[in-house]
Amino acid sequence: MSDTTEETAVDAVEEVSSDGLGPAVFASVGSVALALYFYYVRGDKQRGQFVGLWPVTILGLASYFKLEEIREALSEGDD
Repeated sequence: MSDTTEETAVDAVEEVSSDGLGPAVFASVGSVALALYFYYVRGDKQRGQFVGLWPVTILGLASYFKLEEIREALSEGDD
């Protein structure tokens, strides 16, 4: 990669908000807690397992949207 490409990539990543995946992480932690509650406290193992699948989906979607923001920032930098 050339220096200009690296600089463009770094500028694009810095341009995207630096909050990371904040709300998605909190939602994922909350769903893990809810899954543990259903599984162990209420004894509803099937519901606990179902809710336990949510964090992966939440973080996957958040990562996808963050990558789209980076891609848009990179395409704006090429113009």
